[in-house]
Amino acid sequence: MQDKLSDQEATRYSRHLLLSQIGEAGQIKLKNAHAVVVGAGGLGSPVCLYLAAAGVGKITIIDPDTIEVTNLQRQILYKTNHVGREKAQMAANQMQALNPLIQVQAIGKKVENCNFEQVIKDATAVLDCTDNVSSRYLINQACVQTKVPLISAAAIRGEGQFMMFNFKHQKSPCYHCVFPDLDGDEAGLNCSNAGVVGPLLGLMGSKQALEFVKYVVKPESCSFAKLNIIDIWSDQNRQFNLAADPTCPVCSN
Repeated sequence: MQDKLSDQEATRYSRHLLLSQIGEAGQIKLKNAHAVVVGAGGLGSPVCLYLAAAGVGKITIIDPDTIEVTNLQRQILYKTNHVGREKAQMAANQMQALNPLIQVQAIGKKVENCNFEQVIKDATAVLDCTDNVSSRYLINQACVQTKVPLISAAAIRGEGQFMMFNFKHQKSPCYHCVFPDLDGDEAGLNCSNAGVVGPLLGLMGSKQALEFVKYVVKPESCSFAKLNIIDIWSDQNRQFNLAADPTCPVCSN
């Protein structure tokens, strides 16, 4: 644990230091935090950029894919000359270029193949930026088992959703409580086959990064166990309280 900021850090994060909610003490907490980001796509791009810029001391990014030209409509981490390269490593390079004062680890594997529970054992929180149900279920289960908070978001077409679960609390619901039976056509929907408005992913990913920062510096300000839904076409924002399912096979035991 580090207990002070360097002169370089004090200068870089000076706008945070001016805030009563963050200040030097909060910035030191961010310096000692570890964010695990799963997915370096449309959601992961703003998450990675904002966490790096905010001074999160250690960021682990997990993604098995390579960059395609169709990604560039929404995945703002990447440039045209990055096409064909590994997303995780390019994301790490971009974060390190933005902020050389932090530590970034790239894992170019599927979350199912990277010994995920071991990866997150010292994490402050996990940010799920994936676009498939099987990965979300696996990430949720691992976070429940290790009691690591989970910050989850999704976006498709013109609708986004956001949830945060604090598994350090005994009564917290989990992702499986909210979506216990995602399969078939619904499970197969993603940006590649249903489309998505690019800035919507920026909005939802920024929300994930913001909640991570809030959780580190002022956890009582976070909205745990609530489902937030945004529809950009109707400009409606809805929020629902979530409760744990006493029969949930993942978190009820």
